[in-house]
Amino acid sequence: MNNKKKFYSGLLFLLIILQSGCASLIAGNMATSLSSAILNQDDPKTVRDGAPAYLIMIDGMINDNPADANILLAGSKLYSAYATIFVEDQQRAQRLANKSFNYARRALCEQTIPVCKSYAQSFDVFSRSLEDIDNSDVAYLYGFGSAWAGKVQVSGGDWHAVADLPKITSLMEKIVVLQEDYDHGGAHTYLGVLLSLRPPSLGGKPEEGRKHFEKAISLSGGKNLMNKVLFARHYARLVYNRELHDRLLNEVISAEADMPGFTLINTLAKQEAKELLQSAGEYF
Repeated sequence: MNNKKKFYSGLLFLLIILQSGCASLIAGNMATSLSSAILNQDDPKTVRDGAPAYLIMIDGMINDNPADANILLAGSKLYSAYATIFVEDQQRAQRLANKSFNYARRALCEQTIPVCKSYAQSFDVFSRSLEDIDNSDVAYLYGFGSAWAGKVQVSGGDWHAVADLPKITSLMEKIVVLQEDYDHGGAHTYLGVLLSLRPPSLGGKPEEGRKHFEKAISLSGGKNLMNKVLFARHYARLVYNRELHDRLLNEVISAEADMPGFTLINTLAKQEAKELLQSAGEYF
């Protein structure tokens, strides 16, 4: 059975379960399973074509369980991944990213995490709200920060969205303090990108960004190949380090993509690594 047939057979099975009376009892586990099914796919086209059905399904779960923070968070992750990776139309990507952001915000509010009300206020107010966060809040804070970053990513450079980057940076720094290995060091990856968006002359901190990229690679055990792609694209290109750039990308290309929890992102990383290498001669 090919990947596409397996994908849709699994989807039909999920639909049958959802029609049963026990749906509300297993919705949380199912929402998590949906995320895993997508992350472990090795065919990005299958995910792109089939994911909208999953999105509609998880909307139904949230409609039936509107106060379940875990299902809200799972929905946010799916929408954010789909919007930022597979949707080319900017307006559509923005709508989907906004939905992801709102699901993540609702999850925060269900957990009575202060950030759910302070995110739109001044930086000082927002920073103070982070002081009361503890380890039990990390999953929801990280999910919110990821969705927020995704919203900025598809904003098309909207000034109001870009102005939120210092808050997102502060949020990810808080996660590093509380639990730096969460999501295999994902907060370090975000910080690596955020600190390498601009050269030092314009306020960027690429050398700090490099340390975060290296820590993310270490904490993931090298399993998440996208860390190296982002390291090359954001840091190595910013500081014009061709040797580092090519080494990182060649390591990605020669690595095995099939890795539980990382297969899809690794497949995409290998594709992007080839594209970056092909364009390196024009960039450097």
